Amino acid sequence: MEKQEIALGVLAKVSGKNRETLKPEMELVADLGIDSPKGLQLLAELEDALKIEISEDDAMKLNTVGDILAHVNKLG
Repeated sequence: MEKQEIALGVLAKVSGKNRETLKPEMELVADLGIDSPKGLQLLAELEDALKIEISEDDAMKLNTVGDILAHVNKLG
């Protein structure tokens, strides 16, 4: 499965939203209701599902669905 698809699945699971409704411009906090505890859960699940490590600096820059997808792409 493509990394972006895996990331979208994790986002849908953590946010409780339907995967098909997730758009790149959606903000994690404002649109998906991902607060600090859910944000930590999201990072942990993304790292686990994708076998990657997201630094604290990088995590602070992830504000939208698109940011996460771009970051996952960048990591290869």
